[in-house]
Amino acid sequence: MSLQGQYAVVTGGGSGIGKGVAVALAQAGAKVTICGRREAVLDEVVAEYPSLSLDKKVLDISDRVAVDAFFEKLHAEVGGPDILVNSAGINIPNRSMGEMNPEQWDQIISVNATGAYNCFRAALPAMRAKGNGLIVNISSVAGKRAQPMAGVAYAASKFAATALGTSVGLEEAKHGIRVSNIYPGEVDTPLLEQRTERVPEEKRARMVKPEDVGQVVRLMAELPQTTHIPEIVIKPLYQEYM
Repeated sequence: MSLQGQYAVVTGGGSGIGKGVAVALAQAGAKVTICGRREAVLDEVVAEYPSLSLDKKVLDISDRVAVDAFFEKLHAEVGGPDILVNSAGINIPNRSMGEMNPEQWDQIISVNATGAYNCFRAALPAMRAKGNGLIVNISSVAGKRAQPMAGVAYAASKFAATALGTSVGLEEAKHGIRVSNIYPGEVDTPLLEQRTERVPEEKRARMVKPEDVGQVVRLMAELPQTTHIPEIVIKPLYQEYM
């Protein structure tokens, strides 16, 4: 299916996986709005790809009122998004239960889990009205297998995001809406800077790249609307998955 004339919203689109996804969809012909909290970073992405149909919206997805206002405006102007990619995500360096504080737990859950819920909730009415739509939920392998390296709060938030995507997908299929969960393993993104130990450059070179995830999302978007990929794991060859 051609993405010409399709409208996509990508949260966390200023860097990492979100940027890779946004560029891949725009290269396929979609009109893409990238959302994020840092305007300067969003501006850099738009300026980097002047030939693509990319624009930006400063948006904190943990702010439900702001999310609702953005999607209501989008619905009025273009009929709402055809594609939504929930890619915004955060983590912290002090990831163990004994080291992190309650405020950090709240912050991670508010973005990785509640933020995704806010976007689902705001985007779905327009998709239901059209009788179709694609929502891609960027979870994590830590949302399928709890891992100490990911941290307690991050794993919990991604398990929540996984269940959210699966549950909404089951509910909304009757409305022609496809929901797909993607579980990335180690990806070379700025989130690596939040690890407790520096990641060597030689290891980063072997990781999945954001544009690789972008190609997976593009594949999902270009499939016929009657075809659905509920979930997919993408990881570096070296990373074990059991």
